[in-house]
Amino acid sequence: MGSLPSFAPDQPHRDPQLPDDLVRLLRRAQRVTVLTGAGMSAESGVPTFRDAQTGLWSHFDPEDLATPRAWARDKALCNAWYLWRVHLVRSVEPNAGHRALAEWATLPGRQIHIVTQNIDDLHERAGSTVLAHLHGSLFAWRCDRCHAPAPTPNAPPTPVERLDPDRCRHCADGDIRPGVVWFEEPLPATEFDLAIDVCRDTDLVVVVGTSGMVQPAASLPHLAGANGIPVVEVDPRETLLTEAATVSLRASAGGALPAMVRAVALE
Repeated sequence: MGSLPSFAPDQPHRDPQLPDDLVRLLRRAQRVTVLTGAGMSAESGVPTFRDAQTGLWSHFDPEDLATPRAWARDKALCNAWYLWRVHLVRSVEPNAGHRALAEWATLPGRQIHIVTQNIDDLHERAGSTVLAHLHGSLFAWRCDRCHAPAPTPNAPPTPVERLDPDRCRHCADGDIRPGVVWFEEPLPATEFDLAIDVCRDTDLVVVVGTSGMVQPAASLPHLAGANGIPVVEVDPRETLLTEAATVSLRASAGGALPAMVRAVALE
């Protein structure tokens, strides 16, 4: 895909002056697919997968807590760690980037589809509807036997090393597990199919805060590009996607997305 030059504002957390070519893309796009990753939520203070390993949890490898085998081996340990992460997410607020996406969806004639790799609920709390949580959600717990959905358990305000999971109210034989996608588990097929559809049939794809390393989610922007759909990357750092992007903004989500939405609103 032919690329426009990357744009790197001197102060990425301030409102950047958007290139004219990008403004034209934004104003022309009525259907926009937004793909978000960990960098989006990191601006709100949500620790990344490995950054959550602090204090009590610093001596655990997170991959040892995020597999079906780990759950089968020690449910109380895994349950305690995921509920600590629920507490961490509930302790922060959506940032300006989350709020900008919610505003974008309210503009006349615009349709915004959000596909996220994040397991938090910050998009929803900002007012957006998320089409697909590719890696599941910390707030969509379910039974590990019958798979019936269950309320998110109460999260302790301080970390504890062990906490027995709630029992399933439906089958009485299962325990309530976090609704996230663990290592060795496939992505939810329905959500991934929806993501493919909105990357193939859209006017613009915006990729925010993702390294482009985690498959198969990393293939989605390339799928759009292969179909002639422009791809805009928003990230303070260069990523594996940068060379394939139509335009790259070296900026934070909180700086770039509000500016992008204002450019659309002022057309």
